[in-house]
Amino acid sequence: MNEQLFEKLDLAYEDMVVIRRHLHMHPELSFKEEKTAQYIHDFYADLGVEVRAGVGGNGVVARVKGARPGKTVALRADFDALPIQDEKDVPYKSTVPGVMHACGHDGHTAALLQLAKAIHELREDLAGEYVFIHQHAEEFAPGGAISMIEDGCLDGVDVIFGTHLWSLIPFKTIEYLTGPVMAAADRFEITVQGAGGHGAAPHQTKDAVVIGAQLVMNLQQLVSRRVDPIESAVLSVGSFIADNAFNVIADSAKLGGTVRTFDPDVRDMMEREMARVVEGTALANNCEIQFDYFRGYPAVVNHREETELLKRVAETIPGVEHVVESKPQMGGEDFAYYLEKVPGTFFFTGAQPAETTYPHHHPKFDFEEQAMLLAAKTLGAAALDYQAE
Repeated sequence: MNEQLFEKLDLAYEDMVVIRRHLHMHPELSFKEEKTAQYIHDFYADLGVEVRAGVGGNGVVARVKGARPGKTVALRADFDALPIQDEKDVPYKSTVPGVMHACGHDGHTAALLQLAKAIHELREDLAGEYVFIHQHAEEFAPGGAISMIEDGCLDGVDVIFGTHLWSLIPFKTIEYLTGPVMAAADRFEITVQGAGGHGAAPHQTKDAVVIGAQLVMNLQQLVSRRVDPIESAVLSVGSFIADNAFNVIADSAKLGGTVRTFDPDVRDMMEREMARVVEGTALANNCEIQFDYFRGYPAVVNHREETELLKRVAETIPGVEHVVESKPQMGGEDFAYYLEKVPGTFFFTGAQPAETTYPHHHPKFDFEEQAMLLAAKTLGAAALDYQAE
């Protein structure tokens, strides 16, 4: 049956590219993907596939039932874009100023749509049920996964598979990993309220810039001196704002940044220790400091049996030349929420372009479009093989 699926997907590749480029030209930001959601809904409606729109917001869920009893397999793709100006010189460049698909979500959607069409056409020869989850708002916490789960997208689902087209991984490569594969992604904001004044009279002030600088340095010690070296954590201060004239001592300063962890205990410890450092710095400088910590997506933790199945499947996909164990990524993904509810695995499909490679979220980001075909084949074969097992 896999061979028949692969043949249909090969024939659908040109349509896959057309869909991807259409979506790339018409991107929509997280929680604002109304036209994209309508496009996805209409695709399924035209096929005569059972489809539900407005799932948990802008999510779309389609279901295809095979002719024979079996398990229920979910496959997921996201479809939101980013607030980035597209700087590529290509015919399918974004037509929306300041918005582009800079992470491959357009490719995820195109691959899943054509995979769903192929499975729909083969349904009389298949067992079980196939749930196609098209998720909105992956890029912006709280994300779309939570609300879609609450709205029933995983009802009756036995397993879930997902993939990410990855521009930094060579084309024709599939990367997998059991256990934590992507980090929990949290953010924080710190507001220092000092006492401003003249730059020539620092003794009469509480310099918010100096206090903020102390915070930056003190926080850097948490990973090096509080986290077990065997564990992993990242703390990055990404912004420090205290805009004043050159001869003015800042009255206030604002800092913002991110914390990435894999282990829940390390995550808890980082939040707790950051609060302690902030409190101590405020006490030492006799000032007020507001600390806000916002929890984002949890870590993506792949299940062992499903990951091992995916590995075996990937080794049989025509066109895939390398199947290798991935290194954990410090990026975040709300696919984590699905894996907290049902078994499954999230893997990376190599999509490095033949020309210059740009990282995800870069204004010139692009990927090798043939990787969409390998992604669709791997997801589809994983779903069919799971039914067989």
